[in-house]
Amino acid sequence: MEDGDAALVTRTREGDQDAFRVLVERHGVRLFQLTYRMTGNEQDAEDVVQEAFLRAYKQIERFESRANFGTWLHRIAVNCSLDLLRKRQRQQERKQEREPARAPEIHSIPDGAPAPDHHVFNAEIQERIESALDLLTPLERAAFVMRHFEERSIAEIGKVLDLGDSAAKQAIFRAVQKVRRALEPIVSAAK
Repeated sequence: MEDGDAALVTRTREGDQDAFRVLVERHGVRLFQLTYRMTGNEQDAEDVVQEAFLRAYKQIERFESRANFGTWLHRIAVNCSLDLLRKRQRQQERKQEREPARAPEIHSIPDGAPAPDHHVFNAEIQERIESALDLLTPLERAAFVMRHFEERSIAEIGKVLDLGDSAAKQAIFRAVQKVRRALEPIVSAAK
C-alpha cells in the first residue's frame, strides 16, 4: 500500500531514509519543472532541486504536519530559486559596473512574412520568451511562473512567496506587462 506524504514524513523523522527517497521521487519532477522555468537553465534547476530537498531533509522537524508537504516543499524550492536568481542578478550588476559602456545592440524586427520553417519560428518565440523572463525581478519571475506555467491560484502564490493577495497580483501584473513589452515586436510581426 502506498503511503501518503504525511506518513512518509513521520517515517523520515524516525530515521527512515527510504521514506524520504520516496518523497524525492514523488515530488522531484514537479519541482524540476518549476525551478527550470524560474531559472531558465537545466543545470541551475537541477542544483536548486537538490538544494531544496537537502534543506527539506535538514528541516523536516520544522514541518508542521497539518500543512501540505508538497506546498511546503514547493515554497522551499521557490526560495532556493529566488536565492539563485538574486545571486545571479548581483553578479550581473557587478560585472556591468566593471565593464566599459558599449553601444546598444540593434536587433532587426521580423518583416511579418511567415517563416519557411515552423520549427525555426517556434524556436525564436521560445528564445524571446526566455529573454523576456530574464528581464523580470526574481519575485516577478517566481509569481509569473507559478501563475502562468504552474497554474497556481493567487492565494497559493501569495502563500509560497509570503505575500498578501494584492501584492501577489501586483507582482504578476508587473511581470505580464514586462513580458508583453518584450514580446511585442515578435507579436506585431506575426500579425
